[in-house]
Amino acid sequence: MINAALVGMGWWGKNIATAVQNKSTEIRFSLGITKEVEETRAFANQHGMALASDLSDALQNPEIKAVVLATPHSLHAEQIVAAANAGKHIFCEKPLTLTFNEAKSAIAACQQNNVVLAVGQNKHFWPSMAKLRELVKSGILGDVLHIEGHYSNEHSTKFFSDWRESPYESPAGGLTGTGIHMIEAFVNIIGPAQSVTAMVCSQRKGHDPRDSTTVTVKFNNGLSGYFAMVRATPIFWRVHVFGDQASIEALGENEVVVRYKGGRVERFVMPPLDSIRAELDAFSLAIPNQFHTGVDTSRVPTPYPISPLQMEQTIAMFESIVLSVNNEQTVKVPQ
Repeated sequence: MINAALVGMGWWGKNIATAVQNKSTEIRFSLGITKEVEETRAFANQHGMALASDLSDALQNPEIKAVVLATPHSLHAEQIVAAANAGKHIFCEKPLTLTFNEAKSAIAACQQNNVVLAVGQNKHFWPSMAKLRELVKSGILGDVLHIEGHYSNEHSTKFFSDWRESPYESPAGGLTGTGIHMIEAFVNIIGPAQSVTAMVCSQRKGHDPRDSTTVTVKFNNGLSGYFAMVRATPIFWRVHVFGDQASIEALGENEVVVRYKGGRVERFVMPPLDSIRAELDAFSLAIPNQFHTGVDTSRVPTPYPISPLQMEQTIAMFESIVLSVNNEQTVKVPQ
């Protein structure tokens, strides 16, 4: 069991605490960090968490072995470096950082201090995506030719706050909220991007925005892809990989459809799981045994399934998409 601090207890931080506390056998939160201490006290008491108001309260506490960052995007880079320098293992909500150089510096700080870094991309843990990756690796596609996807939800409508309107905290429409999950999936399945072209079409800004973002991608291996997101439409998830022998389509959290050459169709429906708990458990299982309490000392840590290189490549594509939207041109992705 890892004893951790939850840093940031807004809407998403509370979702994390609810998914993990007294449910996970791998991680627990003994401390919450929030600027709204009194407003959060009832929730913290319900979940058996002490409260403090500053990140340093967690970093200076020797009983805290890890921090989970559910803080504004622009704070991630400096908070990761500070936590790494304090010897704390780090789980950071997506996006890891807002720029490629920040991602490299954050990852380097973790490697230099021998701490585990994990990124909160919970869609990676959806059963549909696990099955899609398994089938892609099986070779049934033949030669892989193309990937496409879409992820929209209504969070900007249901949970609007000022940062969702900020071009710095939330650039390129829904990119930080939904598109970042598509980027991670594309990098994990196909590999790093070579160039991107992106645009945002906006009908209404401010509270409850109406916009759509579209991105086309050329990958280093010569393959093509595209994805889109809409911030004010019912939730929809689709990742579709095309080969010369078949295509594999993940739909929502639990469904996968395989279409074979010749017309045969195969459908899989997997049982649901709590993807937030799954990603935090995976983070805990990646941390060496000496930081756990009550763990089998012979257990071998399991690397987090999103590697530091993939985290870096995800942010490289992310930043390039923002630049493409802002400059209205194709952007070469840094390597």
